[in-house]
Amino acid sequence: MAEERQQSIVEHLTELRRRVFWILFLFVIVLVASFFVVKPIYDYVTVNAISGVRINLNAFSFWDGIGVYMKIAMLVAFGVVLPFALYQIWAFVSPGLKPAERKATVKYIPYVFLCFIIGILFGYYVVFPLAMTFTGEVNKELGLIETYGMADYFNFLFNIIVPISLLFELPIIILFLTQLRILNPGLLKKMRRVAYFALVVISVMVTPADFLSAFLVLIPLIILYEISVFLSSRVYRKLVAADAERAAKYQ
Repeated sequence: MAEERQQSIVEHLTELRRRVFWILFLFVIVLVASFFVVKPIYDYVTVNAISGVRINLNAFSFWDGIGVYMKIAMLVAFGVVLPFALYQIWAFVSPGLKPAERKATVKYIPYVFLCFIIGILFGYYVVFPLAMTFTGEVNKELGLIETYGMADYFNFLFNIIVPISLLFELPIIILFLTQLRILNPGLLKKMRRVAYFALVVISVMVTPADFLSAFLVLIPLIILYEISVFLSSRVYRKLVAADAERAAKYQ
């Protein structure tokens, strides 16, 4: 019995290693291909989204250019590989799911990619310009000459859009956990105050220190949470109805 259990664990670890290998293999391939689109992306994001004026960046280290290119390429590769990675994770855990759960959860994978892209667009076109405007006004008020370092500029950009793009996955995560019966609408409603407080903290952390920017980020996050609760309620009702239908068949 112990030998069979050990063999089962080894088989699972072997399968996990195989799936992780293919994820990393595809990531490396896409990462290399991503270098062909880094320059157009770099040219696009170094133009001020509000004024349309190109921002002059400076390299303060020999490695600034390489570091920025790598970060842009890795973000592109992460976005492209994300659906494939999630499918591999789903394929690994799916044998432990019921057929209905297996069929229901796989459909969320394309929406993860869609929400990720929407989050990046919201972070870049809404939050980032607000942050740039706020910091620019503070610098102007202090009489400072703005000289942007390439690495600092892109760190500032990535520190905004990456957390927001991940936060936009909230509805998908909640739906997935509801489908697996780990969460339910009642629990989400009870957690509403705690969730709102956490969203307030997050909105303050990913925006500059002014009320308007944090508020403009907080509103869509709250809307996302409420959408998640609504969608969770619909999924949960279908699960309960399916359970009742199955129970009726065996009575």
